[in-house]
Amino acid sequence: MADTTELEQLLETLYIEKKEDFEQYRAMVLALPLAKKKEKGWCWHPFIVQKSGFTYGERAYVIGERVANLNESHQFRAGMPVNIFLNEEKGATREQGGVIKYVNKNQMKIILSGKDTPEWMKNGLLGIDLMFDEKTYLEMEKAIKKIIKARGNRMAELRDIFLGKITPQFRKLSHHIEVPNLNKSQNNAINNILAAYDVAVVHGPPGTGKTTTLVQAIKLVCKQENGILVTAASNAAVDLMVDRLSNEGLNVVRIGNISRVDEKLIEHTLEGRLAAHPESKNIKKVKQQAAECRRKAGKYKRTFTHADRRERGELYREAGELSAWARDLESRLIDQIIASADVVACTLINTVSSVLDEHKFHTVVIDEAAQALEAATWIPLTRAHRVILAGDPFQLPPTVKSYQAQKLGYAKTLIEKGLERFDTVNFLNVQYRMNTLIMGFSNQQFYNNQLLADVAVEHWKLQLAADIPLIFIDTAGCGFEERVNPESGSKMNPDEWLILYEHLAKLLDQFHDHEQPSIGIISPYRAQVEHIKSEFPTFDKLETVKNQVTISTIDGFQGQERDVMYISLVRSNTKGEIGFLADYRRMNVAMTRAKKKLIVIGDSATIGGHEFYEDFLTYVEEHGAYETAWEYMSS
Repeated sequence: MADTTELEQLLETLYIEKKEDFEQYRAMVLALPLAKKKEKGWCWHPFIVQKSGFTYGERAYVIGERVANLNESHQFRAGMPVNIFLNEEKGATREQGGVIKYVNKNQMKIILSGKDTPEWMKNGLLGIDLMFDEKTYLEMEKAIKKIIKARGNRMAELRDIFLGKITPQFRKLSHHIEVPNLNKSQNNAINNILAAYDVAVVHGPPGTGKTTTLVQAIKLVCKQENGILVTAASNAAVDLMVDRLSNEGLNVVRIGNISRVDEKLIEHTLEGRLAAHPESKNIKKVKQQAAECRRKAGKYKRTFTHADRRERGELYREAGELSAWARDLESRLIDQIIASADVVACTLINTVSSVLDEHKFHTVVIDEAAQALEAATWIPLTRAHRVILAGDPFQLPPTVKSYQAQKLGYAKTLIEKGLERFDTVNFLNVQYRMNTLIMGFSNQQFYNNQLLADVAVEHWKLQLAADIPLIFIDTAGCGFEERVNPESGSKMNPDEWLILYEHLAKLLDQFHDHEQPSIGIISPYRAQVEHIKSEFPTFDKLETVKNQVTISTIDGFQGQERDVMYISLVRSNTKGEIGFLADYRRMNVAMTRAKKKLIVIGDSATIGGHEFYEDFLTYVEEHGAYETAWEYMSS
């Protein structure tokens, strides 16, 4: 009998997290009146349907726009469950569930949970409520239970490998493969992936070409196997892999929701492939005919004769036959599209899609595995014979809402366990993004000084006289107390932004004769980001660069880089409280976005009591420039 105690404990923490998530949802959404939900971005109202139709699997969809609160921020994202409602006279409410296909500014496409678009949706001012996403929890629970029960099969073997009871095995390759333009550690990782019988792990720190390595490995695996499954926790990560793999000439099919409407990606989606097929028009026509039969059959009549009853039966029978014909043809087309693909790509949760049920995948690749909850990572593993995990546990972690679940280890990922338990792990040790000085602190804190800067970037600087790549501007003693946004509860520091502005303005003045560098401004706190975004256009000196500077949260900036990066730490208080600045992995992401110059602004008196920031301040004093905010304050 296999010891699955670790997985049973994981299941218990899953239940704790689900309960906390629902309680937060209930407090934030269910308890609020309509006006407050609209204000906080949990509801669109009024919403008008502009178009309806059918997607694959006989699923109806609607596309519509909100006609109030235009362009205001909201909480809706692709893949989220929603409830469409219509408040009628006398307090009656009509409702229909669905899932967001995409959100584009004030427009939203929703895949309905029913076969047809209800008539009441076509002639009313609707509302869209964001619903609690129970499906993800149910699928994670189902996958863990399946893994626990596995006996005498490949699923059980993979489980025991990740639990550390069996050692991953590798075959000996006939020759060492060298992919041109890749470094030694990248080629070693590719060879290790090709040699793996069970599991291969690629640890890719910032700027080390993890995605490039993975793409080249997938290309080679595709020469050996008929189709592999590539997945990740987020739509953005999957989209990046689809883009990169298709650019390499691979036939990629994207399953599930995509987070943006991008022409390059639409042609790779399953819907896009179906729409491009010659039979798609016939299928669509038949679905419409079936819907019309159902509409006629369901039409209300005050008097209902025997002939009416017979006619209704005939209409329902005809609708059923038409639907069955369309469903059968569409199913065969989907099977052909997936069977002919080199790569099928989707998020972790969408690997449960029924369109994949008849297809076998020998290899499953999980990118950005360090951002994926272990419970979610087990979902695609139920389809796998071999697993490739790639990511960096020292960058953005998965989101956990329950403090108790966090304390019990719910945030610990499967790739972290692999790095601890497996003897063979592929560490990519050459980074191509940062100046050595910018890289140095992250290198010593997280990577045991194993990282090397490529010769092309190691001495990168801005083309300025005596430029220093790393600066800390200390606001201690300036009275720049943090504030709390009363609406969101997020923190902000307007005075810190003014210091950032003064530094940025002086920097831009030095580029009047030659091309300006790319610039990013990030902060861990959304309220600070929103404040900077609102203030930025009001400064005349920034007029010429207002469309060239990216302002974002750290999480929102993931995967990006700029020549110059500013980080506003925000926290400044007498208690030395730093909140989630203590999540050093998030700060590792922030500090490794800069290519040539990194400027961090914060209060040393607040952050200096924590070992990580104390080490950072020491590093800046020894290798960079340690400045005071007084130097940038107007008299």
